[in-house]
Amino acid sequence: MKVTVFSGSHKGREGNTLIMVEEFLKGAEEAGAETENIILAEKDIRRCRGKFECWLKTPGICTIRDDMDDLLPRFMASDIVVFACPVYFDNVPSIMKNFIERLAPFLLPQFEEDGMGEYRHVKRYETYPKFVVISNAGLPGQTNFDVGRLFFRRLARTFHTELIAEIYRGEGEIFRGKNNIMLKPLIGKYKKLLRSAGKEVVENQALSDKTIKDLEKPIVPPSLYIKFGNEEWDRLIKEYQKEEK
Repeated sequence: MKVTVFSGSHKGREGNTLIMVEEFLKGAEEAGAETENIILAEKDIRRCRGKFECWLKTPGICTIRDDMDDLLPRFMASDIVVFACPVYFDNVPSIMKNFIERLAPFLLPQFEEDGMGEYRHVKRYETYPKFVVISNAGLPGQTNFDVGRLFFRRLARTFHTELIAEIYRGEGEIFRGKNNIMLKPLIGKYKKLLRSAGKEVVENQALSDKTIKDLEKPIVPPSLYIKFGNEEWDRLIKEYQKEEK
């Protein structure tokens, strides 16, 4: 089984999402999967021009020559595609949205009614990779992912596939405290859950209710996270202002 992650953080390899991805992939590899993590920030991916040339001029092939020439085949060669990104202003970052819009060649221009009485584009291929989402937000709570949750569920429907797992982590900045003597065991426990999730997804094509519940529990109480988070922001602001003088 091939599991390919498309990591869509503007921070590239410095983001908190990458920490989650790495642990998830360890579990997937333990279950025997071949894995790959593609950092979109390191790729040349130009914006879709919206001219529908991939449907009309060169059916199934984008006319823009950039790194998507390599990424599109990798996408379709995967059994499971993982969309990994932080929450930016309640939605996916622009780098991820740009990548997703460039997936248009995988569909046909014609319309069809799906089994739920809604409408979408006809599929170009018989089968598509199954989808997984991994996302983190700096704020605590699961409601930060309401927009992304709906977006990726609709995206799976659009691409005639299943969204088989969603992993959403509020309190994302807590990963910055991985060397803190009090936080280290809590973060370690959560990382272990992520590895279990990766293994479950490969073995069962789903996450158990227990795993989902455990993954969504706050790592620390939200009130405590906000208190120390605000103190850290205040410290950084003062430090920055001091450097500017």
